[in-house]
Amino acid sequence: MQPYVYFLGIGGIGMSALARWFQANGHQVSGYDKTATPLTEALTAEGIAIHYADAVENIPAVVRDNREQTLVVLTPAIPKDHQEWAWLRENGYDIRKRSQVLGVLTEGRPTLAVAGTHGKTTTSSMLAHLLHHAGLPVGAFLGGISVNLGSNLLLPEGIKNNGVEISGEEPTAKIVVEADEYDRSFLTLHPDVAIITSTDADHLDIYGDKDALVESFRQFAGQIKPGGTLLLNHTADASVADAVGPEVRVIRYGLTKSEGPELYSSAITAEGHQFHFDLHSVAGSVMGLQLSVPGYHNVENMLAAACVAQLQGVNSDSLKTGVAAYRGVKRRFEFIVTATSGTGPKVYVDDYAHHPREIDAFLRSLRALYPGKRLRVVFQPHLFTRTRDFLAGFADSLSLADEVVLLDIYPARELPLPGITSALLLDLITAPVKSLQTKEQVLAAAQTDDSFDVLATVGAGDIDQLVPRLRTLLDNKWNGAEA
Repeated sequence: MQPYVYFLGIGGIGMSALARWFQANGHQVSGYDKTATPLTEALTAEGIAIHYADAVENIPAVVRDNREQTLVVLTPAIPKDHQEWAWLRENGYDIRKRSQVLGVLTEGRPTLAVAGTHGKTTTSSMLAHLLHHAGLPVGAFLGGISVNLGSNLLLPEGIKNNGVEISGEEPTAKIVVEADEYDRSFLTLHPDVAIITSTDADHLDIYGDKDALVESFRQFAGQIKPGGTLLLNHTADASVADAVGPEVRVIRYGLTKSEGPELYSSAITAEGHQFHFDLHSVAGSVMGLQLSVPGYHNVENMLAAACVAQLQGVNSDSLKTGVAAYRGVKRRFEFIVTATSGTGPKVYVDDYAHHPREIDAFLRSLRALYPGKRLRVVFQPHLFTRTRDFLAGFADSLSLADEVVLLDIYPARELPLPGITSALLLDLITAPVKSLQTKEQVLAAAQTDDSFDVLATVGAGDIDQLVPRLRTLLDNKWNGAEA
């Protein structure tokens, strides 16, 4: 691999994990992104040069002067008219998509891949945590910031995140990879074990229809190595199981025995933020597991991660302590502020949910945790195409709240679509109270209006910019904390 690596879109969650890997392995890493974020600031603090203006002269001289020794890593979010990308193409640089690079890095290594239209970030972080907690040599490329690891990258023992004490990767280390279906990226992977959490319709701007999406998952399942294993969620299209090779074992899983005859849970109880349950898998039962990340969907995610951990040699005692020690992923059912008032709990929770089914699972779990409490949800739709394609689903799931606040649609890589607006979605929502607001209006309402018990910010765009400001505001208001 080339000594110089230049990232176009370095601030993306998957891109930044790759950037950290190359940095830790002694490459000189630099990159461009559209805007500064806490993640790009963290990369800069780790010694990676980043700029935010699209101009050829901003590309580091070492990259411009060493074409043959430079690898350029590209995210699909970079627009086609990007000046730096055009110059790098015209000058014959080795330009590869993030998924292609991930395929190269995992080639020849025991790979545990987690795919699905939702649930893959949490499940892959759970699996990486369980293996790491058990002391197994493991690396991981994650699509979110693991609270336990404090990063989206786990390096096998011997490689340090700050680039010091590099001694090469442990050759037997297993690599946990979040396998992204967007743009068929996961088809660069040939895993030993794969988990598919869901095949719900999504990314129809890429696939056109659900059948094409399912066919992509079938292709991915067909790339599992002989002797490997597929764990398939009961909600996923059953035809995916038919696509695996004859020497691949299929394990179907779900929350109950009727949903997942080979992997399921029993005796589920919720106590505060914790869920208690028993695990029943082909590798043996483990009783009395305790998960501190709430939600029935997270119990289901942990079932898959725990079963794979068992298959990799993690024993019951280590599994039990590992599950109890898991602390989740940033922006996945993340409790930001909690307090107690005269009328009961006051809670602020943040979640990355951006698909109707994710929102439904998240809000139903909140309702189960806080029955009878008034729930205000602030949602930022992500992508014009996704809003258009799942308009009715978004309206139904958001209507579970007592009050819904919509921000404008976050466009990401897309141009606006005529008539597709947050106002169109708002009209279909049946919650008793609903409104369109700006971020500043959301902050003002949180300060002056105490009519909610539970506040949730939800979405995959830049709604996360509200989180630290709401944290400070509500912590001061509810707990009297210092800013």
